[in-house]
Amino acid sequence: MLGLVTATWSAVLAAPPTVQELSDKLSLDSAILSEQFYYWTVVVMWLIHVGFMSYEAGVGRRKNVMATAMKNILTIAVVTPTFYYVGWWIYGCFSKGIIPFTPASAGASASEKLMGSFCSTTYPWAANFGPNLTDHLSGVFWAAFLLFSWTTASIMSGALIERVRLSAYLLLASILGSVIWILDASWGWNAYGFLNMRYGFHDTIAGLVVHGVAGAFTLGVLLNLGPRIGKYTRDGLARTFRPHNLHLTLMGLMLIFTGFYAFYAACLVIQSTTLPGWGNIYLNPTTLSSITFAITIGFAGGFTGGYFASRGDPFWTLSGGLAGVISVSAGADIYAPTLDYLIAMFGGALAVYAGNFIEKKLRIDDAVGAVAVHGVCGFWSPLAVGLFAAGYPTGLNNVDSSLTGQLYGMLVFLPLGFLGGYIPSWILRKVNLLRVPPEVELEGLDMAEFQADFYPEFGRPVEVLVLPDGTEVAAAPLLVEGYRELVANGDGARAGPRSRARVEP
Repeated sequence: MLGLVTATWSAVLAAPPTVQELSDKLSLDSAILSEQFYYWTVVVMWLIHVGFMSYEAGVGRRKNVMATAMKNILTIAVVTPTFYYVGWWIYGCFSKGIIPFTPASAGASASEKLMGSFCSTTYPWAANFGPNLTDHLSGVFWAAFLLFSWTTASIMSGALIERVRLSAYLLLASILGSVIWILDASWGWNAYGFLNMRYGFHDTIAGLVVHGVAGAFTLGVLLNLGPRIGKYTRDGLARTFRPHNLHLTLMGLMLIFTGFYAFYAACLVIQSTTLPGWGNIYLNPTTLSSITFAITIGFAGGFTGGYFASRGDPFWTLSGGLAGVISVSAGADIYAPTLDYLIAMFGGALAVYAGNFIEKKLRIDDAVGAVAVHGVCGFWSPLAVGLFAAGYPTGLNNVDSSLTGQLYGMLVFLPLGFLGGYIPSWILRKVNLLRVPPEVELEGLDMAEFQADFYPEFGRPVEVLVLPDGTEVAAAPLLVEGYRELVANGDGARAGPRSRARVEP
């Protein structure tokens, strides 16, 4: 009892905390809050990549399921170290263009000093780029951007399934995830990026910066990769490959949608000691509520547009939801909910029409519609800001967003993304390293890579192709016919050396 009384009197008589002590405690609380927030966004964003794996595996034919899933897992294996050693430095130090900024070159202005300070923390040898008890933010913020990098690579992944070499894909994934997208993010998403600092470019949740650029990169790769054997008739009409498990694909999309709530949240900055408590990626004031309206209503509008444009097709209805969210991403912090719905509904329908045009008119075999959903709608997203939200101040310089500024950003990012994918894939094609041999493609990548059937308890059903008129036929004769045409035209040799996979006539 005496001890309790003594402790109580000691507490009463103790000197009250100073203003500095209170400020230090408030700063520590704020830092820990930020650390926890970004940590949990990273955890939830993992669902995006669980979703991508399920989505692609379901779309693929049974003979390619495990190869498709492994490709998604190995994306993490190669993008993570390349982003650590190269990507984060690009984000921190290339904000002014293709020549890296250095702390030593910082001028007298406050913004350049801050830019130099941030750049110095993004080197892989920086003191904060590892265990550091005085740094609560660098690791979790870097991890959030790393998850964005995995997303860009996964966007490309689905489009290339069933015929790309694993080694070629992993190289392209590293280029896209650790160089191309993060360079455009440094220009148009970094708070010190020249596009927002000078032109008011506004893309809050990376509609163009992530999705549009990844879609353009994917288009460049697809032009060199070519369609799957049997995809098109001699007259250029598109056949359809039946997915082995459409339910798995739809479940994958729903997991992606769940992870998108964390994706959106990770694009904001906590400013817990200043009203309203949050800033967008450009440090302009916003709230979690504003982006919650945008993402939820964006899904609803996208589902609606996709459903009606595709006449109820399950795949395009759900893909329309993803297209709708991408469509509202650029202006998610400033749109009214009604505008969110209308922009998203248009985006969901746009993805369906663009996907059909790409497949049937341009004769580009995009297995999951990535160029339409992510690429086309990724460019529609910032255009919508220019059309419906011009005049909103953006960035540290508070430059008004405008249609001109949005178009300027689009014109910069389109060649960056497209050529970033086209040039390395063209080189890989020329050295016969881009595409698997046609014999392997016919036999299936699972058997070629793992020498195993991953459904041993079930007999392998007859593979089916859907003709342009909707008729279902056995795929084998058409695939062998396509194989013979490919070899006769010399494309088989260009696709790679012959394998020992057996092909029945």
